[in-house]
Amino acid sequence: MNEQSTPQAASETTATEETIIFGADWCGDCRRAKRVFDAAGASYRYIDLVADPEAADVARDISGRTNIPVILYRDGSHQVEPSNADMQHKIDELGLAASTSA
Repeated sequence: MNEQSTPQAASETTATEETIIFGADWCGDCRRAKRVFDAAGASYRYIDLVADPEAADVARDISGRTNIPVILYRDGSHQVEPSNADMQHKIDELGLAASTSA
């Protein structure tokens, strides 16, 4: 469901049909973002900026900032260091949460 990107994949990340989280394992906000997406059952591709330092340029080009995480959504919007509520709102807005049928 959620895959970690290989180093060469980040340079191909300008337009997307998926949600992409640019982050690093040492970053608490990045780990928190992954937890929010995992809890919602929302799929994403995680690009580890430690494993793929060139992807930091891609994330900076998207956000105009060096802060992480940078979350790129399929509608072309992005968030930088979002709150849990902001991420959940976007997940709901785009219908990214896994469907649950009772």
